[in-house]
Amino acid sequence: MPKKTMWMVRAEVGGKYFEDFKAKSIVAIGWVGLGDMKSLSSREAFTQAVAKAYPEMKKMQVAISAGQLYRFAREMKVGDRVLTYDPSGRVYLVGTINSDYFYDPSFIEDDPNCRRVVWEGEVSRDLLSVSTKNSLGAISTLFLLPDEAVTEIEALLAGKQPTKTAIEPEDEEVAVGTILKDIQSKAFEFIKDKVSKLDWEEMQQLVAGMLQAMGYKTRISPSGPDRGKDIVASPDGFGFESPRIVVEVKHRTGSQMGSQEIRSFLGGRHKDDKGLYVSTGGFTKDARYEAERASIPLTLMDLDDLVKALLEHYERMGIDNQRLIPLRKVYWPA
Repeated sequence: MPKKTMWMVRAEVGGKYFEDFKAKSIVAIGWVGLGDMKSLSSREAFTQAVAKAYPEMKKMQVAISAGQLYRFAREMKVGDRVLTYDPSGRVYLVGTINSDYFYDPSFIEDDPNCRRVVWEGEVSRDLLSVSTKNSLGAISTLFLLPDEAVTEIEALLAGKQPTKTAIEPEDEEVAVGTILKDIQSKAFEFIKDKVSKLDWEEMQQLVAGMLQAMGYKTRISPSGPDRGKDIVASPDGFGFESPRIVVEVKHRTGSQMGSQEIRSFLGGRHKDDKGLYVSTGGFTKDARYEAERASIPLTLMDLDDLVKALLEHYERMGIDNQRLIPLRKVYWPA
């Protein structure tokens, strides 16, 4: 038996229009500025219409919006399954689409693009597996559900009880932990992308800001020949008090620093100096060997190391330095 196609259509943020969807037997989406979309047939036509109606939108926002509008007006079919969510009641309303796309602001003024629905029942979020909850957590207004989630929701709607309830807490803890690791991994890579896009002066400022967050005062060398130092960090800011940390910053993504660059950096150091060599392009094996046998303490910091240190000290960094890489704290169940 072929899998049923099931769509999620959000009733706006916080389920604002959930009761309207339920009472009026519809699902609806916004983008009021486009007006009636009946004349739009291709994805390209939707993209052009969104760009014209919302000139302030960035290119990626236009593409995402156009994709969702195209799906709602053209890809969703009569007979497809659909659900929407009530976050206050923690229930999903499930039904079947029974009309083509139509435009009617009299239903919901802010969401005039509509589909009629026959609602058939509700499914409690508390009965769903963690994997299905996760698949329903996307922020998009409209999206397709994976087959596994569809099967589970249809079974619950038919009155079948979820299995393995006795070990659900343990399963949930493992599943939530797995999802968190996936999110953390993706976030880490996105932050690395942001750091990589900084120019050289911004990279210097970021490294100096991180050292300041660690309790040091810093001096950044002016542009031009720096004799092997871009930043000097010390307790007094002048390098008179120990520890005196001399920092070299090489912002060349994809270009590793070799042993010769490390030797050149070490050649200008005093015996009481500490060294920090930052290279967003990483280091060769010989460079790391050179650092290990250096006559002064020397730490090599590649892009991964830099981002890890940035995250560790971010909250203590000054606002000007945080603006270089704006980050938002996300709370997660412990």
